[in-house]
Amino acid sequence: MTNDTGSSPSILFDRMREAAPLVQCIINDVAMNLAANTLLAAGASPAMVHDAEESGEFAAIANALTVNIGTLSPAGLEGMQAAVRGANGAGRPWVLDPVAHFATAFRRRAVAALLALRPSIIRGNASEIMALAGAQSSGRGVDSGDTVEQAEQAARGLAKAQNAIVAVTGTTDFVTDGSRAAHIHGGSALMPRITAMGCALTCLVGAFAAAAPDTPFDASVGALATFAVAGSTAAEDARGPGSFVVHFLDALHALDANTLETRAQIDIQG
Repeated sequence: MTNDTGSSPSILFDRMREAAPLVQCIINDVAMNLAANTLLAAGASPAMVHDAEESGEFAAIANALTVNIGTLSPAGLEGMQAAVRGANGAGRPWVLDPVAHFATAFRRRAVAALLALRPSIIRGNASEIMALAGAQSSGRGVDSGDTVEQAEQAARGLAKAQNAIVAVTGTTDFVTDGSRAAHIHGGSALMPRITAMGCALTCLVGAFAAAAPDTPFDASVGALATFAVAGSTAAEDARGPGSFVVHFLDALHALDANTLETRAQIDIQG
């Protein structure tokens, strides 16, 4: 399936695998292992460099940066901001994952500071995106209390306000640049039962953004479609959350462009 710019998920998948991009992942402590293994299985190279002493310098070397505020601290925020400044200075795309940003005053201040540094892509659950756009949400901690459909209007507004791509993930994913939009179907009902799946997805979005820095909408759709197809494939053999992780990484590793082209379920509007 080809979108408006002619960069289909399968084309971008092959481009990403060929490039094997180095993705700097500033991510919560719980998610590091699964996120790193997800990138390796997909064909990218992860680097969990987060300290301010080196994060900015490293971001200029990496092909893309992802910032996840899951386990936030003052020192961690300093490292995030240094990395983003390094990425911006080098012209690298970066992805913001505003985990539970509405839960505390510290998180609200942190995400406001990061938004001011202009992420290329924002990836979050429905409640996170709604709250980020200033809408009323029903989120509780890291869990979404809202549906993706409820968040679509807020996502469009946020994308326009930030001049960024916004990806809302859930049962059916939604990606928008404020004008165009896409729905991505697939995945598995087991995915929300596994910690760090969304965090790992953010890192995969970074890998696709590295392969297509000038078309972040296409990159986001490609990453989400890849994740969804791998999830659907893994669910065919998984017996529960534990075995699903193993099958998911194997499915992602075995995935090829032809399979992605055949199995991806994407609806583009606008």
